[in-house]
Amino acid sequence: MPASRSKPAASETPADASLRTRERRQRVQSAVTGMAVLKGLARLGGRASLTALAAHIDESPAKVHRYLVSLLEEGLVAQESGTQQYHLGYEALQIGMAAMRQADPIRLAEASLVRLRETLEVTCFVAVMGNKGPTIMRFEEPGLPVTVNVRAGSVMPLLWSATGRVFLGLLDETRVQAQAREELAEAGPARLALLDQDDPIGALRRTVQADDCAWVRDTNLTGISAVAAPVRDYTGRVCAVLTALGATGGFDPSIDGPVGSALRHEARVVSAALGFNPDAPV
Repeated sequence: MPASRSKPAASETPADASLRTRERRQRVQSAVTGMAVLKGLARLGGRASLTALAAHIDESPAKVHRYLVSLLEEGLVAQESGTQQYHLGYEALQIGMAAMRQADPIRLAEASLVRLRETLEVTCFVAVMGNKGPTIMRFEEPGLPVTVNVRAGSVMPLLWSATGRVFLGLLDETRVQAQAREELAEAGPARLALLDQDDPIGALRRTVQADDCAWVRDTNLTGISAVAAPVRDYTGRVCAVLTALGATGGFDPSIDGPVGSALRHEARVVSAALGFNPDAPV
């Protein structure tokens, strides 16, 4: 007895295909709107009223409310019973914590260092504040490197290096201030003459805070100039510093020069990857 053949499936009509396409687009659009609601809530400090959130993302309150209901069900958003304000929920916090665990400034700075080395042909590095002071973690050199006696693992001074000055100016930590005072006490007359005579540490800090970066010429290494910019984490704290250096005379360390501008841009790129938002409410 011959085996029975299954009935061939009916071919999809153009109307069916069009319906599937519309449904797929609607799902994508719904996902986009849902993400806009979440991102809007985050940009408003993680907490906002329905009216404020709707105005921020330029959608109607009724539409935003529909999405908030779904996000509430998934635990991505919660609502405070007293104020009726919405805030990021437990599941959103878990996502954020997972992202923060992956946020390594040294790893994230690698691409920026390579870009600076290749596009500007400068020596550059990223440093963090270690137990002994600003410590170089990753060092990149161009094809014709500048001869300097610093490498990965080298510790930079706070008062005399551009790297150190950024940490000194932008970190309000007791140990940083104490180390700066130690360096000041050990400095010879030639180096002391480079600083403000009335308030050497305070004047340096104010200059760095005003410029949000630092530059030096022949203060740390004779014949070497450098410019440095801060890398900030999601809280706004300086967690690393990007620095570019070159031979004095052929290297422009000014903060608005080609190297300084590129360096500050890359520092902002790394900071953004770490979750820093300069426009977020304090």
